[in-house]
Amino acid sequence: MELQALRRTFPAADGDVVALHGVDLRVERGEMVAIMGASGSGKSTLLNLLGCLDRPTSGRYLLDGAAVEDLDDDALADVRNVRLGFVFQGFNLLPRTSALEQVMLPMLYDRAGRFSNPEARAREALVRVGLGDRLDHHPNQLSGGQQQRVAIARALVTEPAILLADEPTGNLDSNTTAEVMRLFAELNGGGVTMLIVTHEADVAEYCSRVVTLRDGHLVSDLVAARRAGRGAGGA
Repeated sequence: MELQALRRTFPAADGDVVALHGVDLRVERGEMVAIMGASGSGKSTLLNLLGCLDRPTSGRYLLDGAAVEDLDDDALADVRNVRLGFVFQGFNLLPRTSALEQVMLPMLYDRAGRFSNPEARAREALVRVGLGDRLDHHPNQLSGGQQQRVAIARALVTEPAILLADEPTGNLDSNTTAEVMRLFAELNGGGVTMLIVTHEADVAEYCSRVVTLRDGHLVSDLVAARRAGRGAGGA
């Protein structure tokens, strides 16, 4: 993923509001990157652009060398469904739907016919995140950490190369946060590129790199020392 002078502005009554000021950023395959900054710094705007949920006002976004801004809406939808996975702070689970059905949902939008047995894949994804015994449970029957694991399984079921997470531990206690982050580190160790928006230093410690935004500017980009025994491959 490569951003070149990426800029995003939003119209307002008293003139345009600049959310991102010409950001340059390159993320290599297999990295686990924390995106930090105060509220209003541009973190979620950046993640939305990286996830093809929004388009930049100017600048370039290259995904595996292809210019994302040149893609039409159908092509962008395919990128989101095939190459990207999303995890959000609020879990975004349907209240009257079982864990198994939640995880099957992304495969219903697969236009390429890649998934011949969605139910089996969903079961496998839930087992992968430690919920093989919760397949038929609804959100109100699951803890916050278990709900987030369902959301992670849903993001992973299409085997995306990149996982984007927006404050994924914001609604979790410290113990559950550690469980989720260990799972993320394990997934990263298996080859999934991860970008995690967070304001929590404890979360950033699981990442190999920390990018910090301030008022829409990228102000630091540091290689981080992962928590001992927690990072990919135990690094």
